[in-house]
Amino acid sequence: MSDEAGVEAVARSAPWPPEGSHPPGATSRVALLADGDAAFAARVASARAAERTLDLQYYLWHGDVTGRLMAREALMAADRGVRVRILIDDLYGIGRERDIASLSGHPRIALRWFNTSKWGRWGWFGLMLEFAFGSWHLNRRMHNKAWIADGGTVICGGRNIGDRYFDAPADFNFRDLDVLVRGPAAQEATALFESYWRSPLARQLRRLPRMRTRKSALKKLRRKLEATAQTPEARELLDAACATGAPVGIEIGNDAIRILADPPEKVRGREASVIAPIVHDLLLFAQREALLVSPYFVPGEAGTEELIALRRRGVRVSVVTNSLEATDVVAVHGGYARYRERLLAEGVEIHELKAVGEPRAGVFGSRGASLHTKAVLVDDGPVLVGSFNLDPRSVALNTEMGVLVKHAALARMVRRQFHRLAAPSRSWKLALVKGKLSWEGSRQAEPGATLRRRCLAWLVRWLPVESQL
Repeated sequence: MSDEAGVEAVARSAPWPPEGSHPPGATSRVALLADGDAAFAARVASARAAERTLDLQYYLWHGDVTGRLMAREALMAADRGVRVRILIDDLYGIGRERDIASLSGHPRIALRWFNTSKWGRWGWFGLMLEFAFGSWHLNRRMHNKAWIADGGTVICGGRNIGDRYFDAPADFNFRDLDVLVRGPAAQEATALFESYWRSPLARQLRRLPRMRTRKSALKKLRRKLEATAQTPEARELLDAACATGAPVGIEIGNDAIRILADPPEKVRGREASVIAPIVHDLLLFAQREALLVSPYFVPGEAGTEELIALRRRGVRVSVVTNSLEATDVVAVHGGYARYRERLLAEGVEIHELKAVGEPRAGVFGSRGASLHTKAVLVDDGPVLVGSFNLDPRSVALNTEMGVLVKHAALARMVRRQFHRLAAPSRSWKLALVKGKLSWEGSRQAEPGATLRRRCLAWLVRWLPVESQL
């Protein structure tokens, strides 16, 4: 099959906008946001330019400097008369909802939590107790990330709201990626947001205080947000954002852009993934090259065989993922490690990103991950950037979101980001030397990883938990 035929095959299998859905020749602007400062600036610029609506959907919204500054932008937009809706996954709201819940005291800000726990008023203890008594749906989370202004601008990708997602902490080699779409193609994001907002799984928080109390809390929150905005760190971020603004982007035909999201009912096990089949088809029709970036890379038996099949028909396959030293979820590394030797033996290239600083990790997650970018690129496109990891959890449990684009210039940009991540200064390249794993440039196995991390990864490697990773 020719390269062109392969792209056309993916186009037929992917849910591209139907013909006639956009005027002939209609275009949108698309920009890649690899730099944290640019990603922060683009959100600030779109919030300040919003005239009617600001719809924000996130898995995590931290209460650190960047989180407070983003909350401040939403509040200022509401003060101007913009309708603001915020939808956040409930799991990480437990115990942290006071500040952001205070925003609901504003008459033009509506706040909902997705997939809430009934016993969340008792914090993590209540959540664990509820889970133990059979509420298995709580293991399925809304992993989507979307910042939508006036239905005509959307920022979608891997970034949650928090300092580390915008490169704010200088002691970590953190890497993430977003795509900005401005124009008619962005309207798809609003329709997807509406499907989540109107879902029975999106609810107001039952443990919110009365409105009078919320208005008082909003006043306190305003003071806190303004105090944060006056700190030197915040002033530097805001001044840079004002100077930078939103990028112009590349002009791309609307029929070459698709914004995708899994249905909200996926968290109940009633709907299948929308994005997983797209990724499968992208790889299936690759002709020369498949570049994969995934912080949590657990290909499983079927995925491993698919990647090996690509290599056997001459397609270069190269992967960037986190090293054991850098990962924030050691359990995932244990699941991934069992496939490394087989993939390397077939010629699959694997690069593991190094850590800078001292990330703190437990079995199921913590702070300080190195890699957070999620991207798939085949040949000269299409390219998929979003929240989708190449692991069982993204396929079967969590809802995910992404932007799929068929455009050679954007593909070249993503390829440059891939090579930047895979460079020896940032990543270890793995190899098999006399049948044993080797990390180029290091005499140590699992370089930089502590004994505790090694033991946890080894233990998880032999536990039957891969479907949860």
